[in-house]
Amino acid sequence: MVVFESYRRAVSSILTELGDRLDDLVVLDADTGRSTGSLAFGKKFPGRYVNVGISEQDLIGTAAGLALAGLRPVAMGFAMFLMRAFEQIRNTLARDRLNVKVIATHAGLSPHIDGASHQSLEDLALMRSIPGMTVVSPADFNSTRALIRAAVEDHVGPLYMRLGRDNAVHVYDDEEGFRIGGLRIVRDPVDVVIYAVGPMVGMSLEAAKILETRGIKAGVVDVYTVKPIDSDTIVKLSSRSILSVTVEEHNTAGGLGGAVAEVLAEAGAGRLIRMGVHERFGTSSKTYLDLVEAMGLTPRGIASRVESALATARR
Repeated sequence: MVVFESYRRAVSSILTELGDRLDDLVVLDADTGRSTGSLAFGKKFPGRYVNVGISEQDLIGTAAGLALAGLRPVAMGFAMFLMRAFEQIRNTLARDRLNVKVIATHAGLSPHIDGASHQSLEDLALMRSIPGMTVVSPADFNSTRALIRAAVEDHVGPLYMRLGRDNAVHVYDDEEGFRIGGLRIVRDPVDVVIYAVGPMVGMSLEAAKILETRGIKAGVVDVYTVKPIDSDTIVKLSSRSILSVTVEEHNTAGGLGGAVAEVLAEAGAGRLIRMGVHERFGTSSKTYLDLVEAMGLTPRGIASRVESALATARR
C-alpha cells in the first residue's frame, strides 16, 4: 500500500530545528512561504526570514549577497518558477561557488490540479547541467529532513534540492545513513535493478513486491544524489543484473535516466530502459495518483513495463 507523507511538513520541521542551532541560517522565499513550508521558520525567526515577493531572480540574487556576507542562506520557491532564475543560479551561485541551498518544492507532478504550467518536469536536467551544482532529490519525509540537515550543516557550495508537495511516499523509518553524494540500496537486486528518485522510490518498492509475485527479483536503489552520482555503485549493480531501469517523475531526457545512461554507456555495462514522462507536458488532474497513473508510473505500471522489458532482455 502506498502511504503518502508531506515534503513541505518535513521542510518546516527541520528548518525550525536548524534555526535554533545555527544563528547564521537565513531563509528566503518568493511569496510562497505558506505553500513551501518556509513560513514556519519565518514565524519563529522573523529577523532571519526574507520574503522577496514574486521575483525568483531577486530571490537568488539576494541569497547570493547574504552568502557573500558570510551567512547561510536557503532560498525556497516552487520548482517550476525557480527555473525563471536559471541564469542567476548559473552565473552567480555556481560560477562563484556560493554557499546557497536552493530548495524547490511542488516539483514533478505534485501540483496535479494546477496543470502543466506548474508541473516542473525539466529541472533535474537543467540543474545537473550546471558545473559545480550538487543536485539532491529525497524520497520521503525522513530522508528529506536528513538531507536538508546535511545540506545546511555540512555541505559547502551551491546545492539544488527537488521536493514534491504532499506526495512523499513513505520509505524510511529513521533519518540515519544519508549523506550528500550518496545513494541507498533499499532492496537488493537480482534479475532487475530499479534506480528511482523522489516519490518514485516508494512506488518502485511497491512495484518490486508485485514483480516478486511473478517470479522476478527486482532491487530498488534510491539515487537521492543525482549529482554527483555514485557511478561505481551503479556500474557494479547493473553489471550483476539482467536489466537496469530508471524511474522518475521527470522528463526522460536529461534527468535520472540521462545520468544513469551516461554512466552505463561509458562503462559499457548493462541494458537500460528509462521510465518517466516522455516528450510531453503534464496535465491537470483531480488527484495526484490519477495523474501518476496516466503517466504509467504507479506500482502496477512500473511492474508491467519492467516485466515486459525483462522478457525482451532474456531472449
